[in-house]
Amino acid sequence: MKKGLKFIGVLAIASVLFYSCDQKTASTSETAASGEGMAAGDMKVAFVYTDSVINKYDYFKKMSEEITSKGQRFDSDLQSRAKGFEQEVATFQQTGGNMTPNQARAKQDELMQKEQNLMTYRNNLMQELSADEAKLMNDVYEQVQTYMKDYAKENGIDLILSYTRGGAMWYANDAIDVTASVVEGLNKKYAANPAGATPATAVPADTTAKK
Repeated sequence: MKKGLKFIGVLAIASVLFYSCDQKTASTSETAASGEGMAAGDMKVAFVYTDSVINKYDYFKKMSEEITSKGQRFDSDLQSRAKGFEQEVATFQQTGGNMTPNQARAKQDELMQKEQNLMTYRNNLMQELSADEAKLMNDVYEQVQTYMKDYAKENGIDLILSYTRGGAMWYANDAIDVTASVVEGLNKKYAANPAGATPATAVPADTTAKK
């Protein structure tokens, strides 16, 4: 579940370079008259290693563990149901010869329906886990982005870049790396109010399969 928070892309970096070059030729009076933009030399820029921010965020770690535990419970339950079905099939194969043709057909239909129910149950469990993971990432993105805005204001930062492998930013000076500071502040905020970071629990979908 490692995904990047792409707060700024190629256009943002190109914009910084453009303003840097343009500042050398534009007069101070023209800049003041326009009242728009900001000279690159006046900007305070920082960056974070996005994967580190997410993976070291205590809320993300806690919820990831809960989803993993839930997946293990689902897997155990599914295996138990599958084993029971296999035993029922084996019993039918051993005793089916003693049934009348109508009884045998009825049992076959019953087993086919149970197999279908088991497959539906499995699919529902997978969809539920997938939805949990997607919701967790969405919650984390929103929380981190909200914190980033507050962090930037408190530290006088104009631009926070996201450093991800294969992303738009290929290099950044370690002097402007604020990853550790952001992680520390994010976790302090979460520790101060864990309930505030945890969204209301939705009513789970009925994934009970008919036996």
